[in-house]
Amino acid sequence: MVQYKWVALSNTTIGVLMASVNGTIILISLPAIFRGISINPFSPTSFQFLLWILMGYSIVTAVLLVTFGRLSDIYGRTRLFNLGFLIFTIGSVLLFLTPGKGDTAALLLILFRIVQAIGGSFLFANSAAIITDSFPPSERGRAMGINQIASLAGSLVGLILGGILASYYWRYVFLVSVPFGVFGTAWSYWKLKENSVRRYEKIDVPGNVSFATGLTLILIGITYGLLPYGNSTMGWSNPWVIISIVTGFALLALFIWVETKVEQPMFKLHLFRNRAFTTGTLAGLIQSMGM
Repeated sequence: MVQYKWVALSNTTIGVLMASVNGTIILISLPAIFRGISINPFSPTSFQFLLWILMGYSIVTAVLLVTFGRLSDIYGRTRLFNLGFLIFTIGSVLLFLTPGKGDTAALLLILFRIVQAIGGSFLFANSAAIITDSFPPSERGRAMGINQIASLAGSLVGLILGGILASYYWRYVFLVSVPFGVFGTAWSYWKLKENSVRRYEKIDVPGNVSFATGLTLILIGITYGLLPYGNSTMGWSNPWVIISIVTGFALLALFIWVETKVEQPMFKLHLFRNRAFTTGTLAGLIQSMGM
């Protein structure tokens, strides 16, 4: 009989691997995808489609991770992890079945990638927490390491797999996730138990709104700063880009203030007083920037 902790580790590792593969799988396959939907991504009217198909998954994931982690603390980590597997699989099926060509197909691809990103956010937000609930303190480091290896390996595998599959048929880039998603969804609903202590607390609406809106505006501003504006090859002088980024930082500053005032904050800022947490978070940021 396999111990539950190994069931939890294998299931969460599949989820993280699948989500990280899909974070990079389209990078090499973008030319084939745009040929498949008959769009020139470098034309002035279509370049925004290139940016959103390329970066939309990461933007949505970054915005939702903390919020989904908090919701999982309240409503159950395993429950929302399982839901994430299901949503991710639905998004993968929809991407494979994307109808039409031209702008309509591009918009649908962006929409379905966002659906995937919502599911991936649930997976990323809960995998480490489920491992923590399932393993004793003496074994958590090894379990977390295995889980992180899957995440890093998935980013590399996604690049290679995207190039191979796109050389056959661009829809295969999205189809490859479906069998893993179906298996992972069925297995997680069947095998995973709810071991987390559910907290019957209120949702920090002002904190969630200010954080999500602020981070979204910053990331959108940076994204559209890459678009040509006027006689410039890039859009950093675009008033809307400047307003978006400035407003985003203002909202994040408001978020910090809100979190010090509400009774049940979305994120407890005093965690940054913990040197291990702060340096670990900074190291993760630098690692991601390097990649």
